Amino acid sequence: MSAVTLFYETSMKNRSVIIHSLEHARVAVTVAAELGCSVILRSAPGAAAYLGPQVFRDMVEETATELDIQAIEAVFDCGDDPGLALAALRHGLKAVCIDAPPETIKKITDIAAQTGARVETRAETPGNALSESLDLLDANDPEAAIRAWLTGN
Repeated sequence: MSAVTLFYETSMKNRSVIIHSLEHARVAVTVAAELGCSVILRSAPGAAAYLGPQVFRDMVEETATELDIQAIEAVFDCGDDPGLALAALRHGLKAVCIDAPPETIKKITDIAAQTGARVETRAETPGNALSESLDLLDANDPEAAIRAWLTGN
């Protein structure tokens, strides 16, 4: 399987959405494509502990394949567990978020760089902090919520 490919833009519309299912991923990417903007798919905080990197990677890859999109930016939240972050990198994920001591983050960042991946911390996530993300967990109408989030309405 190929690794999830990422793209980065500095557009204000490049907003992040916390997904909890394959359907959430599909809807987020579909709406973003319709609006002509990008979206960052994020796993729920600490999702690595219960979801696993392969499941998240497969959700993102399946979404890209189904919608014929070459690049989807996806960030896998590994909580405070460095082992889960390393597992995510081994499974081909190209962006992980972790809360860890600076020396641990430096080591993981060095390893990530060797595979073309990057590491975020919640404190350093530029413009896409979890507090600035749309969480679809309780969204009754994910499509409407994403559309409003991406358009600023």
